[in-house]
Amino acid sequence: MSKPLERVLVVSLGSIGRRHLRNLRSLLPEAELAVLRRPGSAATAEGANHVFQDLPSALAFRPDAAIVASPATEHLAVTRALVEQAIPVLVEKPFADRLEGLAGLVAEAEAKGLPLFVAYNLRFHPMVQRVRAILADNGIGRVLSARAEVGQYLPDWRPGQPYQQGVSARRDLGGGALLELSHEIDYIYWLLGRPARVFAAGGRLGELEIDVEDTVSLTLRYGDVAPIVNIHLDFLQRAVTRQFRIVGAEGTIAGNMITGELDLYLAGAGSWTREILRPADPNQLYLDEVSDFFSAVRGGRAAVLPAGRQGMDVICLVEAARQSMAERREVEIDYD
Repeated sequence: MSKPLERVLVVSLGSIGRRHLRNLRSLLPEAELAVLRRPGSAATAEGANHVFQDLPSALAFRPDAAIVASPATEHLAVTRALVEQAIPVLVEKPFADRLEGLAGLVAEAEAKGLPLFVAYNLRFHPMVQRVRAILADNGIGRVLSARAEVGQYLPDWRPGQPYQQGVSARRDLGGGALLELSHEIDYIYWLLGRPARVFAAGGRLGELEIDVEDTVSLTLRYGDVAPIVNIHLDFLQRAVTRQFRIVGAEGTIAGNMITGELDLYLAGAGSWTREILRPADPNQLYLDEVSDFFSAVRGGRAAVLPAGRQGMDVICLVEAARQSMAERREVEIDYD
């Protein structure tokens, strides 16, 4: 028998927290929804039954599940408190702003058999899922190389809000291209597996008023043979881009998530075919990830979401990339 979800907590009411609150009200119309937010916050908690301004009060609410949508620098402490109380948690990406403390948190959740996931919702994009199916079926043969790119001018992200004040622009809140644009790192990890080494270059290349990196280019190596993967992340491109290309021994996949165009070249046919794959409503990706999380909370399993250990792997890669940028050399990624 599936476990009922009668009480759900949302931690923080930034833009993503407000989206989760709206979606929860849609998915669980009869549930009691609570919000934990900072004292004095001006954000409207529309749809919430309860609003708490301190963590002990939120824990006393005894939620059946929680979504942590606070800045990355706060993820570890809040999630640890929830896990200690055996509350299933979905943590907004990135899992945390640093690796320290994550291993113990993941181990505790695993020992308790407690659902703990990271909200990398691009895994639910129909294009990414189609590519995963092609690769699982060996559709383009052995993967030789791949490239992924995402870029958007940071001041355009949230019109009406000074970009300098946003999480993405501030080191003290866990901002920067490596963490804020880590969707690309996660879906490449999901499609191709864990890389062994990384070389990264980047920093503040533009003129944005931020104290974090605005551009990073990563080269991932999976051993002494293929594939070699390049990932480019930036806050500077005025024309929004999110695309990838995967080259195999028997074909090529090229995807553009902005236009929804997925092109597949098969050497045997000697021609390209095109599919249009994009969600009818971008919010569907958020609904799908929460529904997947709830499947695990109700006693089943999450089919797509990365579990805590996978989310920690992304942070391992990010920390190795930071080391590589600082030391200007290729760095082995330590997943232990």
